Amino acid sequence: MPDALIMILPKLIILSFIMAFGACIGSLVNVLVYRLPLGLDVIRPTSRCPKCNTKLTWRENIPIFGWILLRGKCRFCKAKISPEYPIVETIVALMFGLLYTLWYLVEPGSTFLGLPVGSIAPDWAINGPALTWPTLVILFILMGSLVAMTIIDARTYTIPLVLTWVPAVVAILFHTGHALWFQLAHGQLTQVIPGYWNFTESNSRWMTAEGALWSIPTGGLGGWRFIGIMLGAAFGLFISNLLLKYRVLTRSFADYDQWLEKHNKSLAESMEEPDTEPDHSAAQEWIMYPYARREMIRELAFLAPVALFAFFGGWLSVTLVTRIAGEWIFNPSTGEMLPPTQAPLWLVVLAGTLAGYLIGGGVVWAVRILGSLLFNKEAMGLGDVHMMAAVGACMGWIDSTIAFFLAAFVALGIAALGAIGKGKLSRAMPYGPSLAIATILVLFAKPLIEWGLGKIFGMEGPLNLP
Repeated sequence: MPDALIMILPKLIILSFIMAFGACIGSLVNVLVYRLPLGLDVIRPTSRCPKCNTKLTWRENIPIFGWILLRGKCRFCKAKISPEYPIVETIVALMFGLLYTLWYLVEPGSTFLGLPVGSIAPDWAINGPALTWPTLVILFILMGSLVAMTIIDARTYTIPLVLTWVPAVVAILFHTGHALWFQLAHGQLTQVIPGYWNFTESNSRWMTAEGALWSIPTGGLGGWRFIGIMLGAAFGLFISNLLLKYRVLTRSFADYDQWLEKHNKSLAESMEEPDTEPDHSAAQEWIMYPYARREMIRELAFLAPVALFAFFGGWLSVTLVTRIAGEWIFNPSTGEMLPPTQAPLWLVVLAGTLAGYLIGGGVVWAVRILGSLLFNKEAMGLGDVHMMAAVGACMGWIDSTIAFFLAAFVALGIAALGAIGKGKLSRAMPYGPSLAIATILVLFAKPLIEWGLGKIFGMEGPLNLP
């Protein structure tokens, strides 16, 4: 066997496993897409033919190849099986394989068909999959969830919140757990030069983007105020949900169903043909709800404890560090106040993950509230808020913010294509698919986005982002 093949064979085996795993996640996505909108349990009953209700065996459930071997028909009743199943499985498998290839297999600086594919991977990926696999798992789960959310939102104009909670919880646990393991195994990080770190208790090295510390943006090892603000805001969010649960606060749009029933009844009575159904889709009827400004006041009341505890948390963290570790030190070369002690790595990363969740969702929520107050129509759905909060927890607040604003251009493109196909532009269109596509673009085309931002800000080169 040639030496070159011997060297590349283990990489190909790992890549094949990654893509097979992606196909399995795609199969799970198909289950979620079918069952969640119907309110069905995801695990039970086991997979069955929707036509004849026959329980499927493992042979029928093989991702991609199962559909090919069955020739697109049920083995028992011969009913047609939608090609959507293998298409979704193939898309997820290719996304997983492409991400792993670009992150870990492509040599830095290499090109393909003139494209700088060697510059797509983030700087932290140079540490290799053995040290960074928790972040890889987070991104895989996020991508699978985004595919499921895209399909469901395109069909139903809704996003099941469980699809946003799972990647967010996984991100908090895996990012923080990863940092805790690093700290216990190797000690605290010490910066040698920007982007190059040593560990105090081992010879291990850690590479990041210049000015960064982890695979997501953080407040730095000395960012005690940042840590306090994020922990305080997260606690405030918990308090707000408790107030909502015990009805101290009222959910926004709680009376929508009653209004819709009254609205449709009034509309039907005003029509010349009483038996004719009102010609409004669910999304268009949602836009017609006339009390959006009032509901935004309720949402601002929900967010008030978040802002209050964030402010208090920032003050308290600095006060406690000062009392326990001593006074802060002024650095005349930078003009900064340096803390008397560094924060533990796991706490820094936890705060960074919470920042991604809170800022990622907060930017969308701010646009939702502002737009609704201006136009008295709901500007964006809360499902979009939860989606970008999950993206922020997984990828960091910078990437989620870029994806949100990039989604506006994606939405324009989708709307233009829809107008060409249908001959008219719909008043209501789901925004979740645009957010999901923009997030994937940030993952796979961030160097191009940085180049574009550099041009916008009049820079000679790209705008380097963590």
